[in-house]
Amino acid sequence: MTRESVRFSVLGPIRVWRAGRELALGRPQQRVLLGLLLARAGHPVGVSRIVDALWGEDPPDSAVNAVRRHVGILRRILEPGLPVRAPGHWLLRDPAGYRLAVDADSLDLIRFRRLRERAREAAERSPGQAVERLTEALALWKGPAGSCLSAETRARAFLDALDRERLAAVQELADAALRTGVTAPVLDELRRAASAGPLDEPLLARLVLALAAAGQRAEALETYRVARARLAEELGLAPGRELTAAHAAVVREPAPAARPAAGSGAAPARAAAQVGHHPAVPPPGVGYVEPRPAQLPQDLPAFSGRREELARLSALLPDGDRPLDQTVVAAIAGVAGVGKTTLAVRWAHRVAGRFPDGQLYVDLRGSGAGGTALDPGEAVRGFLCALGVPRQRVPCGTAARAALYRSLLAGRRFLVLLDDALDARQVRPLLPGAPGCLAIVTSRAPLTGPVAAEGARPLNLGRLDAREGRELLAARLGADRVAAEPGAVDELVELCSGLPLALSRVAARLAAHPGFRLSALAAELRDTRDRPDAVASLN
Repeated sequence: MTRESVRFSVLGPIRVWRAGRELALGRPQQRVLLGLLLARAGHPVGVSRIVDALWGEDPPDSAVNAVRRHVGILRRILEPGLPVRAPGHWLLRDPAGYRLAVDADSLDLIRFRRLRERAREAAERSPGQAVERLTEALALWKGPAGSCLSAETRARAFLDALDRERLAAVQELADAALRTGVTAPVLDELRRAASAGPLDEPLLARLVLALAAAGQRAEALETYRVARARLAEELGLAPGRELTAAHAAVVREPAPAARPAAGSGAAPARAAAQVGHHPAVPPPGVGYVEPRPAQLPQDLPAFSGRREELARLSALLPDGDRPLDQTVVAAIAGVAGVGKTTLAVRWAHRVAGRFPDGQLYVDLRGSGAGGTALDPGEAVRGFLCALGVPRQRVPCGTAARAALYRSLLAGRRFLVLLDDALDARQVRPLLPGAPGCLAIVTSRAPLTGPVAAEGARPLNLGRLDAREGRELLAARLGADRVAAEPGAVDELVELCSGLPLALSRVAARLAAHPGFRLSALAAELRDTRDRPDAVASLN
């Protein structure tokens, strides 16, 4: 059997064809497993993530063995003649778990992503080509990803995240069509997407502009009216900046709006520019101004070291100022005092300019240092209030609050810093749902379960090495003072176990007493049996 004889589909029902004939995928759990592997598009999936997808928070004791059985059954479905212990050509064992050896010829998701990437490359120089490629990409979708599964199962298997990629592609299609000035061919796609997301303001704004550009001004105004009424009734909110700007652009155009000729997209281009640049002041007559939260804690002026870690974090984002085509979750874990928050805040400030809609921050108190761990429902309430939702309009229950929170972030570019998380259960309701956002999570233990299943990128933060420890002390005490006692500096770094918090306390003590020798403080700590307590007592 050749690799080309099998074809997979996940953009809609999960389906497989071999030699042109569709295969029966057996029990529902085999279909869930296959959907998870397809959603990861050739990347390995760990066994713990598979267990989460199949059973959620209540797996059986035999879950790992059951995963192996399901993998074996799927292998034989894909390759009926495969011997029992043979590795096969498609479903492969990987050091990090299991993966499907798929490519653009065998999986519709990979074809969709490649077409979308080509459209982005062509968007500026040739928006017409971008429209063609995005239209071709969206034609691959036959419904929500993994639509044969329940909504809960789709979420556990990471399939609902693919729907957000489709939504982002629809918005890109609208933007490209507006630049060409010919929007009529894309209206059906926009209407379908808006019907599925009737509270998605960025999408509705584009639909309003596209309808007007196609000469359908009355429908554009009615679309805005219905959206405004629904937002008020269901969320207690007035339309935000993008939607109000789109409405104002249509109202200002002469009525009736004439269909623009091909290539003459001046009016829609002006309107699209208004939406894309988020005017700071809403049009006249609009009484609601969306806040732009900027909640990041102050960056540490004397930050030093962590060059490799900062480079690894920055590599998670696309080059230049290109927006993210998915939600990126950076999960920084490490022992107490290792500098997780300091690193997260430094990187957040470094990249904040790429998220112009705002930055949100919350201390989740997972380590117990600030009292009882913060309830995730209360954390979401705080975010909603920061986003302009009146307190009396905040829904009851964590799930309802999280749904409203994700709706408000959809189509926008936010940075969310979740500091000192207890576990994945506390974090998950606070993660943005739509492409374009960055979430940074710090915790003492690595995040597992559903958060890991949603693609969190782990960074396990280690202690400072000798060079980085010297740099930290030099940044706080001055290079001359550190250079004068190199042996004492190295000993202080060792006595503090390379922990930035302990070294900062040592530096604060020395900075407060400029005449105190570093070697004297090293001797004081050396003679103390319990070094952490000795360092913690420094003032």
